[in-house]
Amino acid sequence: MHADLLRSRPAPVCAYVYDTAALRARAAMVRRGLPPRATLLYAVKANGHPAVVRALAEVCDGLEVASGGELALAVAAGANRIVFGGPGKTDAELAAAVEAGALINVESVHELRRLAEITRAAAPPTVCLRVNRPGGGLPGSHAMTGTPTPFGIEEAQLGDALRVPGVEVIGFHLHAVSNNLDGAAHAAFVREALAWSAATADKSGIDLRVVNVGGGFGIDYLSAAEMDLSDLSEIGPPEGVELIFEPGRYLAADAGVYAATVLDLKTTHGRTFAVLRGGTHHFRLPAAWGYSHPFTIIPVDDWPHPYPRPEVTDTEVDAVGELCTPRDVLTRGQHVDRLRAGDILAFARTGAYGWDISHHEFLRHAPPEFLIT
Repeated sequence: MHADLLRSRPAPVCAYVYDTAALRARAAMVRRGLPPRATLLYAVKANGHPAVVRALAEVCDGLEVASGGELALAVAAGANRIVFGGPGKTDAELAAAVEAGALINVESVHELRRLAEITRAAAPPTVCLRVNRPGGGLPGSHAMTGTPTPFGIEEAQLGDALRVPGVEVIGFHLHAVSNNLDGAAHAAFVREALAWSAATADKSGIDLRVVNVGGGFGIDYLSAAEMDLSDLSEIGPPEGVELIFEPGRYLAADAGVYAATVLDLKTTHGRTFAVLRGGTHHFRLPAAWGYSHPFTIIPVDDWPHPYPRPEVTDTEVDAVGELCTPRDVLTRGQHVDRLRAGDILAFARTGAYGWDISHHEFLRHAPPEFLIT
């Protein structure tokens, strides 16, 4: 939990700690769990801190980006490979992706036409078509395909996409779900995606070179559980076909800790609240997903004040933030043996979709520190 580092910071503490050694070790573990010839990309959307992006660019095969800003981060990090996706690419972003040599996952027939026009004076760019296939998807927090979403091209529209001149389709992007915990189901999805891609390419006259199955490897925020990768390791793509995985959360989550000092302890209408120097404007995921994120207490014995120190023992507390809204809640009803104002609460598994998805400017509180180890 980096307790000594956090205790050494000026009070009140409010910080993210990102552990680059943990990032590298996690990437090595994920690579061991994937098929031997698979390509491992880090999905930058999970955590775009430059130090995180640089560390993972060094140990993964490349980076997956979903905006011009992320593309710039990937270029600055010296990524060996860049794949660019997302349903709302501007012309400027498409042009920048082509200039950077990125493989573009195209999301619509209209986007294909725009890309062809942007690059018509040059060689046709190679692209993958993101396809929103019908049928049931994987279990997880967010379904991307098999249901009406803004992601990808409906399978029935593939014929229109393949008739667009000025681009070269070399494969498919089939990312299906976010945060799936069922490894066996995920492996079955990957096998079926490979089979579908080969059959569709053969029927359509495509020289299939890439099948990108995205990410979606899940972790459980309420326990140490996570998706077991072992069923993936036995999958073998057809000769000459690159199989791409793009995990984000699974690579970055355990390398981050969000920590905040308890500013106040108060009991109101029978509930005890630990009010933090921080909150959902820094770590929005618990409020967005409606769960209570566990915390660990880092005791801070120093109390340099003349007034009594608020303290509670053997009780449940709600960990809440500094915002003027009752929805600024990170945890409800977690039991503590002892908690004092001035102690630090550390929230583990916050290295992904923490700071990056949060509403930083609400109330204009100072941002957290970012401590890189």
